[in-house]
Amino acid sequence: MIDVLVVDDHALMRTGLSGLIAAAGDMRVVGTAADGAEAVAEVARLAPHVVLMDLSMPVLDGVSATRRIVEEHPDVEVLVLTSFSDRQRVMEALDAGAGGYVLKDTEPADLLAAIRSTARGHSPLDPRVARTVLHARRGPARAAELTDREQEVLGLVGRGLANKQIARRLGIRESTVKAHLTSVFQRIGVRDRTSAALWARTHLPEKPGAPARPPAGTRREP
Repeated sequence: MIDVLVVDDHALMRTGLSGLIAAAGDMRVVGTAADGAEAVAEVARLAPHVVLMDLSMPVLDGVSATRRIVEEHPDVEVLVLTSFSDRQRVMEALDAGAGGYVLKDTEPADLLAAIRSTARGHSPLDPRVARTVLHARRGPARAAELTDREQEVLGLVGRGLANKQIARRLGIRESTVKAHLTSVFQRIGVRDRTSAALWARTHLPEKPGAPARPPAGTRREP
């Protein structure tokens, strides 16, 4: 059974989501919260498996609440459910530690599937969100067009680090690393980790004092 905390500042949305989740059979709503600060407190009290998190809320917004929850409760997964699909908001949420990002007008069955996926440690992205992130530009991105976090992740791939090592080095979730790499692979026009490592060696500026890069491996993780 997946325990879910529903966080949204609209009572009607909280009620509707709670009913949908309760009817699924394999998950239940253990609590609700009307703002980010309340969400942080409820996570500490209820220890849910997944927090279904809105972004635009009073007191403490969803990005800030997500960051606090992930830092204080690393075993709790956060799935953003919002109406915002612009790239900046998506990446802010992922950088804060959200495990997935879906839009409020998604089909009910797809939302339930995203909750299940998030509970398993995966990173579901609404196809429209993925399109916004992955196809922000028509051609392959240049290094300067990647966010600072994307460059950090890609640079560590170029030095041969695995996703778990990258997550530990940057203080983020492994699922967040995977989400960044999914975006980066598409944006720089590569399909595998080895090609991404080679791209990083060619295009990313070398950090002062960075350790020597070992030969690119053939890891199967994205």
